[in-house]
Amino acid sequence: MNIPNEYIAKTEDIADQVIRKGKYVLPTLARLCLIATFLEDGLRMYFQWNEQREYMDMSWGCGKFLATVFVIVNLFGQLGGCIMVMGRLKVEIACGLLFFIVVLQTVAYSILWDLQFLLRNLALIGALLLVLAESRVEGRSLFAGVPSLGENKPKNVMQLAGRCLLVFMFITLIRFELSFMQIVQDIVGSILMILVAIGYKTKLAALTLVLLLTLLNLYHNAWWTIPAYKPLRDFLKYDFFQTLSVIGGLLMIVSLGPGGVSMDEHKKKW
Repeated sequence: MNIPNEYIAKTEDIADQVIRKGKYVLPTLARLCLIATFLEDGLRMYFQWNEQREYMDMSWGCGKFLATVFVIVNLFGQLGGCIMVMGRLKVEIACGLLFFIVVLQTVAYSILWDLQFLLRNLALIGALLLVLAESRVEGRSLFAGVPSLGENKPKNVMQLAGRCLLVFMFITLIRFELSFMQIVQDIVGSILMILVAIGYKTKLAALTLVLLLTLLNLYHNAWWTIPAYKPLRDFLKYDFFQTLSVIGGLLMIVSLGPGGVSMDEHKKKW
């Protein structure tokens, strides 16, 4: 009966050692991964300027002017937001800007009607909430030794919402196929998603999800193996960088911890 518990304890010890050794690199790596999809899309707006304008004009019939405005907003909004997040400059404004871009693209590209893309965008919003939570300064008590009266409640709520939204990424990877590896992937991924969402063994679960998503991303979304003239390359590239951003959100959980609204936190009171 104690063997599983001993195994989990040893695994947690290894994970803690990895986290401690990488504690100075982890937040920066998390942010870098998290902005990946915005950085890639912003650069795509620059290098495919005419194609993006023509696509928006054809899709919505909005005219060249509004199509150009859409591309400019996406270009400067995403690249500017990425620079601000990495430089820790007005992070609240940067996250608000990137959040606006996600909502704008959700509407502009009709993602609302595509469940898979919608769930991935929700996961992306979860990652942004975690960046926002990290940027908030811990509330200090007015009196030394006296617990603060809820100054950190918004931060805890953002961490909870961020954790719950992040797991939507893995939902898009679940496939009801009768193959051994797919069944194992679905079961293991589902268990890890639940653990992250409720905040139990959070750092270990999030770190395991990082490894699993990284392997799946490299295997399923290897866009660099597809010739540039094939449309599939762009689709895989989009999926690759979106998944990388969610991995960044999970790394943020590993770095920050689950927050006050979690089973890990409540265990301390038991």
